[in-house]
Amino acid sequence: MNTTSPTPIRRVVIAGGGTAGWMMAALMSKLMGRQLDIQLVESEEIGTVGVGEATIPALHTFHNLLGINEAEFMAATNATFKLGIKFEGWKEVGLDYFHSFGTTGTDHWSAGFQHFWLKGQAEGIAKTYTDYNTETVAAYADRFAHLPRNGLNYAYHLDAGRYAKFLRAMSEQHGVQRIEGKIGTVLMDGPAGRDGDITALQMQDGTRIDGDLFIDCTGFRSLLLGEALGVGYEDWTHWLPCDRAVAVQTASVREAWPYTRSIAHPFGWQWRIPLQHRVGNGLVYSSKELADADAPEVLKANVEGELLIQPRVIKFTPGQRHKVWHRNCIALGLASGFIEPLESTSIHLIQRSAIRLMQLFPSRGINPADVDEFNQQCERELAHIRDFVILHYHVTERRDSALWNHVRTMDVPASLQHRIALFRESARVFHQSDELFALNSWIQVMMGQGITPQSYHPVADLMGQAELGNFLGDIHLKVARTVAALPSHQAYVEQLCAPYRHATTAQLAATPLKI
Repeated sequence: MNTTSPTPIRRVVIAGGGTAGWMMAALMSKLMGRQLDIQLVESEEIGTVGVGEATIPALHTFHNLLGINEAEFMAATNATFKLGIKFEGWKEVGLDYFHSFGTTGTDHWSAGFQHFWLKGQAEGIAKTYTDYNTETVAAYADRFAHLPRNGLNYAYHLDAGRYAKFLRAMSEQHGVQRIEGKIGTVLMDGPAGRDGDITALQMQDGTRIDGDLFIDCTGFRSLLLGEALGVGYEDWTHWLPCDRAVAVQTASVREAWPYTRSIAHPFGWQWRIPLQHRVGNGLVYSSKELADADAPEVLKANVEGELLIQPRVIKFTPGQRHKVWHRNCIALGLASGFIEPLESTSIHLIQRSAIRLMQLFPSRGINPADVDEFNQQCERELAHIRDFVILHYHVTERRDSALWNHVRTMDVPASLQHRIALFRESARVFHQSDELFALNSWIQVMMGQGITPQSYHPVADLMGQAELGNFLGDIHLKVARTVAALPSHQAYVEQLCAPYRHATTAQLAATPLKI
């Protein structure tokens, strides 16, 4: 690859705010704020996509690095707890399943719990797979509490706009300078899209913002990495044909439930994300199956409560940049690529890239080996998530529209073909150390979508029927007793956030960090 000069990095310019920009700013300033001059450029006139309001448990890592108090964060962002995702109508119309966080049952060193459960099913003594998962049972009961030893694995539903403001206040506390304005021109020391580095951003008002390292958080447009540096984009529409989203917020008409709802439609799917003060709603759909002019009306006909904003259509192309780091520019968030929010991975990918950059930060100058490693890790991670999302579409029994007929019969990546074949034939799954989705995630989705393994591990046959019945019964009883002792999710959230309810976002973020 072409290299940049080994110039020490002292000035970092983050182009764009929103969730991506302020997550990067918060982490970088907390870790290296005393060594770097960090500026973030954003315009109040340019809105953010701001619909990625469901998260996964990995966000705890990011918050722990920043020393964020959970109750303060939840009060500031009107957050609720999330135990997983309820998939409605994905296998076939009228059938639901749940993809929970955490583990199901108890594994043996030689074989996972699913093998013992499959034998129990064959013997007629096993309940449904989800009855052995505490998170799923608690979710359906609308119950939640923090348990010892991380007894409940959870993430959050949050207000993305409030979250960005929360992180902005924290970033500014650590020295980040926010510059209001629109970017006019990206200045380079060579021809655009060739071998030059970015030297500065020329703002529309004439201000020049120089930097050594630039973080592109300009959304789908990718103004720096895509337009200025000419890094191309790999289109995954042939595997993920949904290319539009329309979003709207509605007033809450019921208590918040502790999970995300994903409701399949002939043209795509719909999300419902409950916050403390409202519900986030949206459609993800194929423009070949549903016209953009019709999508807002379809969404409005499938929501509850008063509309708080008018629906807006968002166009996107699923895929990834050929490189996420090129020359002296790194793309985060939508600027680096996009996979639809089916498994709530957008914020996670921002977090992972931000942490990865801190681990490989080029203080003494950009090293080609570091750039290659960064790009390879990003590529592997996104391909893994891509395969997991494709799984939801491809393994289905729906035949009610052109969309579902296409995804059910399409060729899928060889990496996904192997996982499906392995599970279908032997109930086995595998997990690489750097993969996001653990074994139980693959098991829940593959069985939920309709795969019934043809066999199970022979170690399960070492248990007699009585012993197996006791084994399964003890697990089910423990789950049931645990959930029965939990308070309602709504009551728990209200109690947790009450001490911080009237504090401002700036006050909350300015609370001394726990280092």
